[in-house]
Amino acid sequence: MNIDLTVLKNNLSNKIDIDINYSFSEEELKSTEIRKLNNVSIKGIIKKDVLNNEVLDVRVKGVMILPCARTLKDVSYPFSFEINGEINKLLEDLQEKSKNFENSIDIFPIIWENILMEIPMRVVSDDASDLKTEGNGWKLITDEDENRNLNPELQKLKDLL
Repeated sequence: MNIDLTVLKNNLSNKIDIDINYSFSEEELKSTEIRKLNNVSIKGIIKKDVLNNEVLDVRVKGVMILPCARTLKDVSYPFSFEINGEINKLLEDLQEKSKNFENSIDIFPIIWENILMEIPMRVVSDDASDLKTEGNGWKLITDEDENRNLNPELQKLKDLL
């Protein structure tokens, strides 16, 4: 996602419009739980602030495909977020070496880090709610069940705290 900054640096324009639809490859998604991430919409602008620093102001929308926590089936999870800030500071926060050449900058690390922060801890598909929770010799134990079945002596210790 290299953006040409020539018109901004030469004061030919006061902003650069960004309108990108990006599909992530399997290689980019390899170390995440995301199964698919296609047609992510990145819209916004890059402009100069009062101190002549490049400022990124974008809105990112998309749908990530994640595995269901119960069935491992694909679940669509929509996300949307905004990024506002000075590009060099955003890259610094990511501890990313800026690929800021004379007249271009790569905003991919900023976008990618924010997408990773949008991944939920777990997702459950709608059809997973009617799954069996007990059977012949087994039962699904939830957090509430686990707390109810505490040893009475340990319960007394919990009351002390």
